[in-house]
Amino acid sequence: MEAFLEILKIILPAVMVFVATYIILRSMLENDQKKREYEIRKKNNDAVLPLKIQAFERLVIYLERINPNTLVVRVNKNGMNAYQLQLELIKTIKSEYEHNLSQQIYISYGSWELVKTAKEELIKLINISATKVHHEAPSNELAMMILNIAGSLEKKLPNDVALEYIKKEASSIL
Repeated sequence: MEAFLEILKIILPAVMVFVATYIILRSMLENDQKKREYEIRKKNNDAVLPLKIQAFERLVIYLERINPNTLVVRVNKNGMNAYQLQLELIKTIKSEYEHNLSQQIYISYGSWELVKTAKEELIKLINISATKVHHEAPSNELAMMILNIAGSLEKKLPNDVALEYIKKEASSIL
């Protein structure tokens, strides 16, 4: 029995030292792992941040370009009839949207949904305006109808709503 106690006197402190060393080493390794993960996230963030900012910039430009006031003036050409202008406006909105599709991976789901909604609502606005004007009428009549309807809306245009949301989101990451 005395031999057992002597062995226990040796083994017990050794086990305690081993457990303490194990706990300390495990804690150090976990901290080191967290530090490495933080550094990787920081490097990724440093690489992605400029792409996010560029995506916000491109979508702001898109939303400004599809604003009815600027879109109608830019697309309307002399000699067009209302139907041609309608088709050209819709084509322009869709073309610029498709050009910016890849930007959705850098912005939030909510922002992208607002961009999509702005596109769809502005196409609806153009189509509704076109029903109020004869197809063969001069394009200026459709242009004026679009601007009048857009101006008479009691709420903000969808592209303005999306623009505000995107600006707010962009400012939150800077």
